[in-house]
Amino acid sequence: MGNYLVTGAAGFIGARTAQMLIEQGHTVVGIDNLNDAYDPRLKEYRLKILKSLPGFKFHQADISEKKTIDLFKAEKLDGVINLAARAGVRFSVDDPWTFVESNVTGTLNMLEVCRQVGCPKFILASTSSIYGENPPYPTPETASSSEPMQPYAASKKGAESLAYAYHHLYNIDVTIVRYFTVYGPAGRPDLAMFRFVQWIMEGEPVRINGDGDQSRGFTYIDDIARGTIAALKPLGYEVINLGGHEVISINQLVEMVEELTGKQAIVQHGPPNLADMRTNQADVSKAKELLGWKPQVNLREGLANLIKWYNEEREWAKEVLTP
Repeated sequence: MGNYLVTGAAGFIGARTAQMLIEQGHTVVGIDNLNDAYDPRLKEYRLKILKSLPGFKFHQADISEKKTIDLFKAEKLDGVINLAARAGVRFSVDDPWTFVESNVTGTLNMLEVCRQVGCPKFILASTSSIYGENPPYPTPETASSSEPMQPYAASKKGAESLAYAYHHLYNIDVTIVRYFTVYGPAGRPDLAMFRFVQWIMEGEPVRINGDGDQSRGFTYIDDIARGTIAALKPLGYEVINLGGHEVISINQLVEMVEELTGKQAIVQHGPPNLADMRTNQADVSKAKELLGWKPQVNLREGLANLIKWYNEEREWAKEVLTP
């Protein structure tokens, strides 16, 4: 069994990945700065679950601070799974500096952890946003990633470049996993899935940017965590898409939430956001070939799981801020 460092351990993907690793018999060292990028109640909820598990050790610290490297010098690590990041295409337009600090400098520091402790494997979480405005659909990893539309995607491109440099210089085995629109229980409240469920359940207006015909290939959290763990295998240097197989428009998503909750949405359309991609859809043939991975949870099942979780945690989940 291995010992893995998971950054962003209280985050949506980090917490589920850490939990799955522990369930498989591994030990996990987690780090998270527990920032207020979104409502901290969600991070507290996820972290409480992790702290109840044997084999989990936690540091509250910021990976963008160089001194954080020293926390792990005594660890024998089989892999670093770098899931800590400032995420959100719109927020990055308002505060690009924070995104560069977390996503670029933070990645550099965690690559240094790998180099300094002799850790053989580094996984970097990247994003479908890196493919820009007009990639081919479904989008393969060979599509251009040199025209990011916002600082968030640009910061992830910088992180990817650093990861390749450390692979080249120090022979660290690097796998970059590019995620496509992740959702599920205890998900990020700034993304459509959580917001729509909360707004519709609580009778609040559902705010949609533009006409609602924009679409996404949503990916369930358990599928993402499985794929991330599968990427721990030695691969040299690879970039691999992890994405859902079902693409749905925002308007169709609202209709599905209405069906599953039995409640009517109060829809309000606003102007489109220039930072948003019109659609995304992953070509995951490489993930299937190299990792034996494909998405298993269909959209209706995954959304039903999210709604079930919301109902179970509604007493506090209804108060979560959804910007």
